[in-house]
Amino acid sequence: MSTPNNNENNNNKDIKPQQTTGQTAPQEDTRPSYKKKRVIVPAITAVIFLIAGIYFTIHSFFYQGTDDAFVEGHIVSIAPRVSGPVKQLLIDDNQPVKKDQLLLVIDPNDYETALKQKEAQLAEAKASLNIAEQQITHSEAQLKQSTQDITSAESKLDFAQKDFDRYSNMFKAGIASKQEFDHSKTALTVAKSEHKSALEQEKASQAMLQSSQAKHEATLADIQRLEAEVEQARLNLSYTKIYAPQDGLITHRTVEQGNYVQVAQSMFAIVPEKTWIVANFKETQLTHMKPEQPVKIKIDTYPGKKFNGKVDSIQRSTGAKASLFPPENAVGSYVKIVQRVPVKIVFTEDVSNYNIVPGMSVVPEVKVR
Repeated sequence: MSTPNNNENNNNKDIKPQQTTGQTAPQEDTRPSYKKKRVIVPAITAVIFLIAGIYFTIHSFFYQGTDDAFVEGHIVSIAPRVSGPVKQLLIDDNQPVKKDQLLLVIDPNDYETALKQKEAQLAEAKASLNIAEQQITHSEAQLKQSTQDITSAESKLDFAQKDFDRYSNMFKAGIASKQEFDHSKTALTVAKSEHKSALEQEKASQAMLQSSQAKHEATLADIQRLEAEVEQARLNLSYTKIYAPQDGLITHRTVEQGNYVQVAQSMFAIVPEKTWIVANFKETQLTHMKPEQPVKIKIDTYPGKKFNGKVDSIQRSTGAKASLFPPENAVGSYVKIVQRVPVKIVFTEDVSNYNIVPGMSVVPEVKVR
């Protein structure tokens, strides 16, 4: 009875190792493959990062780029030089305009009236000038006559003086009568009076001439002043018509027909088509940067396009130093910050077919080596 049991136990022992071997065999076959994957994936990732690092290192050696860059352009703000209601508005938002194109008309009635008033005042002053010139001519004639009267009076005075001296000597000698002496004396007195009157008349004529000349000069000054006022009134009238100073597109329009506008009030702006890039590079990126270096420009609006450009110029101060309130570094809590320097970049290709406007974000790359 014991022998069969022993045989069964031996058989069971033989079967169990076979079952155990059959269950563990697949695990031993897959374990090496799993270990290989755990090694290969990090290795490939490390190689990719290494290649990328080498690429960016080489790229940064030859190129300098920044995302702190924007499209810039001249924006011409249009404001009136005279005040008044807007009579005609000949533009609309985003409308293209040409140089010297009429854009807006301010009511000119007040300025036309002011011009006529100044022209009338100028005509009156010119008439006064003619009168002053005639007075000068008359005063000069009177002065000339006074001079002749003095000459005549001096001759009469000299004759009367000699006649009086002769009759005085004769009267003392008893040759001439008392009546003849008195007559010569009276003639001398009259001659002196006429001479004095002629001198006074000459002074009066000179004063009259000087007065006429002064009036003439004052009238000339008034004419010059009124001519300037007429010219200013004519300019003010011309300022009621506003023309485009250059080609571009209308933007920032804040005026409507019928609005009353004031002097220097911004009504709209004209943005020309010419644009460029202002890129704010770190000061550490400017070591090998200089004008005329080529630039590749990426614009966010056109993600699949690279534009060609070049470095035009580098600003001679940092952006912080050129700001309205430059930083004061002479303080105890100073912390060094890498400064940025604006660099102007211009396009070297025609970009008129693209809608590139001031304010757009760009990413330029400058080839520095």
